[in-house]
Amino acid sequence: MSRPPLPEGPALLEVRHAVRRWVATHGAGTGVAVALSGGADSLALTAAAVAEAGPVHALVVDHRLQEGSAAVAEQAAARALALGCASARVLTVSVDRDGGLEAAARRARYEALGAARADRPVLLGHTLDDQAETVLLGLARGSGPRSLAGMRDFDAPWGRPLLTVRRGVTAKACEELELDPYRDPHNLSPEFTRVRLRSEALPLLEQILGGGVAQALARTADQLREDGEVLDAIAVRVLADAGSGGVDTADAVGGLAVAELVDIHPAVRRRALRLWLLGNGARDLTDRQLRAADDLIGRWRGQGGVAIGGGRPGARLVLSRRHGRLTLGLTAIGPDR
Repeated sequence: MSRPPLPEGPALLEVRHAVRRWVATHGAGTGVAVALSGGADSLALTAAAVAEAGPVHALVVDHRLQEGSAAVAEQAAARALALGCASARVLTVSVDRDGGLEAAARRARYEALGAARADRPVLLGHTLDDQAETVLLGLARGSGPRSLAGMRDFDAPWGRPLLTVRRGVTAKACEELELDPYRDPHNLSPEFTRVRLRSEALPLLEQILGGGVAQALARTADQLREDGEVLDAIAVRVLADAGSGGVDTADAVGGLAVAELVDIHPAVRRRALRLWLLGNGARDLTDRQLRAADDLIGRWRGQGGVAIGGGRPGARLVLSRRHGRLTLGLTAIGPDR
């Protein structure tokens, strides 16, 4: 399909340059997929990707949470083809609402996109404003530097070329394209925390601090992410020195030598423990669990094992200190527990 000419307006050019930089850094192989909602961010991204990233395959997720959502999805797919996409698919999902509507919709969306991407990177329309909101959410939840580091521009297979672009720029780019983006009512509903951050908290901070708050939060995320990458690299070396093993289905095997960890700074040690635990089946690790795990090294008093999220039906993962090694094993859960 031949690509229709795009206008040369300043907003669309800014979006195109952002996509061009992303492609130059990460590559586009034989093309990319784009998650298209029909909103301004994803529409502008789709148009720019067609011009800058080779064959583009649009993936439109219909969450079926609003009346008329199927028609909205079909219109988005038609617009993708009109913009020059090589293909456009509507992915219909069911949202189970476990953990809240927002989280459940996100989970269903990413599962559908991951299954349909055909080994292509999936470009997402997250902007600098989304990054700022993510940092504020992490700060409010006390989630630590990993959360404050925000979103990466590429966390395979998810690509985010627009993290340096403001939301107002994508809206202006759609004007230059003479497109009227879909306005999701959920993005205006105060029942969602992110919406209130967007419509109330960030504007108030901008007013109080004299502007530049979103950019400052995004810079903070970049700095913390760079620091985190260095610390993670050190943690990998720590694991290599301590020696690691996996988890047996019946009991603990392998493990980490406590003597190699006891003199390591706790901040690095916890990163090493986190990497090791996640690599051996742990899930949904909390700060409390990590600190309890670290106490088996830095505050050892002969205490018992630490239950870690993960395991399987009828058995849980338990981290224990035995004979100078940390071992992770599956412990049966009795009927009375």
